[in-house]
Amino acid sequence: MSRIESTIKNEEVMVFYNSIKMHPHSLWCKMQLLFLGFCLLFSDFRLSAQTIELTLNRTIEIASDSSFQAFSIQNQYQASYWEYRSYRAARLPSLNLTMTPVQYYRDIVRRYDSNADMDIYRHQQSLFSSGNLSVQQNIDLTGGTFYIDSELGYLRNFGETVSSNYSSVPVRVGYRQNLFGFNSFKWEKQLEPLKYNKALRKFLYEREAISEISTQYFFDLAMAQAEYNMAKDNVASSDTLYHIGEERQKIASISQADLLTLQLDAVNARNSLKNAEIGLKRAMFAFVSYLNMDKETIVKLELPERPKDMLIAEDIALAYAREGNPDFIGNKQEVLEAEREVDRAQKNAVFDATLSASFGLNNTAATLLDSYRNPLQQNIVSVGFTIPLIDWGVGKGRVNMARNTLNVTKISVQQRELSLEQDVVMTVNDFNVQQDMISSAEEALQLANMAYNITKERFIIGSADINSLTLSLNRQNEAQKNYLSSLRNYWMSYYKIRKLTLFDFEKNERLSLK
Repeated sequence: MSRIESTIKNEEVMVFYNSIKMHPHSLWCKMQLLFLGFCLLFSDFRLSAQTIELTLNRTIEIASDSSFQAFSIQNQYQASYWEYRSYRAARLPSLNLTMTPVQYYRDIVRRYDSNADMDIYRHQQSLFSSGNLSVQQNIDLTGGTFYIDSELGYLRNFGETVSSNYSSVPVRVGYRQNLFGFNSFKWEKQLEPLKYNKALRKFLYEREAISEISTQYFFDLAMAQAEYNMAKDNVASSDTLYHIGEERQKIASISQADLLTLQLDAVNARNSLKNAEIGLKRAMFAFVSYLNMDKETIVKLELPERPKDMLIAEDIALAYAREGNPDFIGNKQEVLEAEREVDRAQKNAVFDATLSASFGLNNTAATLLDSYRNPLQQNIVSVGFTIPLIDWGVGKGRVNMARNTLNVTKISVQQRELSLEQDVVMTVNDFNVQQDMISSAEEALQLANMAYNITKERFIIGSADINSLTLSLNRQNEAQKNYLSSLRNYWMSYYKIRKLTLFDFEKNERLSLK
């Protein structure tokens, strides 16, 4: 019974349990005891479900799968994927059915009467229906459209003279295009695959950005937990030292000023613990919120092991970045789009010519079958010109604007690429340096722990003063923070390099969708 009593924290549940002890054999109390057991079981389940242990890799996995940022980049990629699928589908032959099932007219129209040599008004009533089945194929090289179609129409007139007619085009082959105009198909063939490649690389880039941000939240929480643990240890240590100081002050081993200093350290340690607890709660809330976890979740972190030595060459990292970074691909897209606008402006500034030609068979008859018998040849060739005679320099101005925009775009792209290359080089240098920094920070932490323990023992036996002890404690805390900072900077640099190059240097392979 004592183990159950120690488990129950709530006063109302405790009173409820005491009432059961007073009447253990009643049916009602047995039911209450059973209910209490369920409550305790559920409470234990809740407590165990709210506390989890996470490593850095597991944190990144959860963020890449469940965070709001992961959901956003996944949907952005899907939109780009279906846009590219639509482009690919537009390059394939399309089958279209165009119909006018029913078109009914009943109105009064003006007609010329040749017998009376005058215009007269007549009542008109007619029913019309038609359908066209066509297969079309866009030609990227020329910018034209090749098509094959078949057409059938039916017309019935009502009134004084009732008649029915069928008009058929069994087969017709045609081609239409702008002769000297802007070829949008050619530019789409260059731009759309590039845009999709950029979208794919952007997805991988943003996924690595999630890893980078997750690492930042991970070490923010790790630092907050370390500061909280140090604050707790400092409270325990300062209380112990204060009690030792009281005993030593009784025998005049230390002065009243030193005792007050120890007391002040104990008070400051408790205040620091409260501040560390507030910082820990904030870091915990930010961590679980980013991972889209239950806000009541308590996370205990397991720090990553000391990374193995890995040196990355600048030229290799730059080569991978130029090839795979979405910003470099986006720069190519931006220049191509500017060149497309120059081409469009130049083609629209001069005369335009359109060609349309079709060859087929057609016929008309009073019955459906007769409309397909002995069809006549149908040949249609059309050439049209649009020549701007006077436009007051509008076309020339648009061409110059497009060229200037292209020049500005190229300069802007060069500046951005230089900045990206500099970012890659600086990140690689930081990463290579951080490996040595971790070794130094690890050695400094070991020395600081040893120095504090020795100074503490010397203070206890009276061979060290309070200033030496305080200085040693501060050095120990600073060394632990520096070690965590070194780990943080290493992994932040590592995932930033992966983001900038889209290359896994540890496995020596390109990042891809998995």
